Amino acid sequence: MQNTQKVQGSLNTSNGSFNQTTEVLNKSSHETTISRAEVDLALETWGSNLVSISKTFRAGEDYQKTASELIKKTYNYEIGPVLFKPTLASVITFRNTFEGALSYFVAGNSDYTEDRGFALNPWEKVNFEIAGVVLAKDHAIVMGNKLLSDITGRITKANFTMGFIRDENGKLKINLHHSSLPYLPA
Repeated sequence: MQNTQKVQGSLNTSNGSFNQTTEVLNKSSHETTISRAEVDLALETWGSNLVSISKTFRAGEDYQKTASELIKKTYNYEIGPVLFKPTLASVITFRNTFEGALSYFVAGNSDYTEDRGFALNPWEKVNFEIAGVVLAKDHAIVMGNKLLSDITGRITKANFTMGFIRDENGKLKINLHHSSLPYLPA
């Protein structure tokens, strides 16, 4: 049995609103489709994990252990492939291994000398502006902006796309993460 589902996402901008509706064809209606609420929770978890690593670092605690645990809980590295393009990576652009992701977030790996530890910045809060979401029974994709606030109130904006799949316990894990700074014309 097949069914078609309409999925909506919206983003309010200073220039108006962008609305996206995506139709997803599910081959079976017997399995539960990943919901928008699950995607929102996964994004919230990612943001709180980033802040947690930052706070652990600022407190002088074992931030590498915290980062390792949180990456394992959030990303799909232990189960299958992850396509990860970090915001500030240019020498080794893609981090498709756990070690590469860990180095990006907390530095300290001599194989990734450009890393300064993105999660070691003094992050205080992460908000998301969602441009659109695609939901299906076995995966979800979300795209928009991450607004990362530091302890001084300065906001860094990054464009992102994340893909999610379910793990064996039904929790969403990231299997696609692309992040970049907004384009600045020359």
